[in-house]
Amino acid sequence: MAAKRFLNPTHGAFAALPVRHVMLTRPGQELAVHRSGRFGTGVPPIVCVAGYHRNMTDFTEFKALFDRGPLAGWPLVLLDFLGRGRSPDRVPRTSYGSMADANDLGTVVTALGIESAIFLGQGYGGQVVMAMAAAHPLLVAATILVDSGPMTDSRGLVRLRSNLRYLEAFRSAGDAALAFRRMLAKDYPALPDEQIDLLSQRTHVIDAKGRPLPLFDPTLITRLEAFEYDDVLAAQWPLFDTLAHAPMMLIRTTLTDQLRRETFEEMIRRRPDAVGVTISGQGSPALLDQAEEFEAIGQFIRQVMSLRRAAR
Repeated sequence: MAAKRFLNPTHGAFAALPVRHVMLTRPGQELAVHRSGRFGTGVPPIVCVAGYHRNMTDFTEFKALFDRGPLAGWPLVLLDFLGRGRSPDRVPRTSYGSMADANDLGTVVTALGIESAIFLGQGYGGQVVMAMAAAHPLLVAATILVDSGPMTDSRGLVRLRSNLRYLEAFRSAGDAALAFRRMLAKDYPALPDEQIDLLSQRTHVIDAKGRPLPLFDPTLITRLEAFEYDDVLAAQWPLFDTLAHAPMMLIRTTLTDQLRRETFEEMIRRRPDAVGVTISGQGSPALLDQAEEFEAIGQFIRQVMSLRRAAR
């Protein structure tokens, strides 16, 4: 049986990102939201959307660069979908899915008084942004997709499922830490063990009995059971096309197993106006912690603002 979900809001990985909760349309359902920067200044906030089972802590370094860089003060929104991080589980649990998360994303952005935003989506988070854009195109001022496209690599889904199931068996803190290091070294081969240990705390916490408890609803793992390693999933190009009306930046990490290179190249071909960036030596999720990629994102944001001013 899967370990129960860990919901302690004082978990160390959360410390740099205090949140408040925004109610959805269903009673008892609310999303954890972190806001920083100056809102109400007429610039579109950047809304960061994490991957499938992940949470806003994946943007910890990205926010830190914002706080001390040339974009300091720019409005920034981080959020946890239901069943992840500090948001409660979805009720009923059978209702998890990208369309449900897309509806929640649109609801929360609107509730925050945001008329349009620059959405930064990693993996599954980018697909949720595409689905939201189908219903609320005017909310999208621009999009930054990181290891995200109209087709997910089935190999990545199977590896994720296998890794999460593997972790459930551990009953020793030391063994669990070694397991995390082996798994995450594939995505971050240059990082020392100490940093790998910190990254593991973004999805799990080791309890007093040495068990790794997930920071997400374990029901999410069961939704991956249908996928096989050699499945070829159909590309949803109409979903990708929902973002055609707004500027786009496409980022791929060289070690990702979520987005195939040929899919990324086809995205670039279909959107020749998009800014394309490759991050070397990392997998998913991208850490977004290097000055070069942050400067590329900053330049893209400045281009978006220039286009908005020119359109007025």
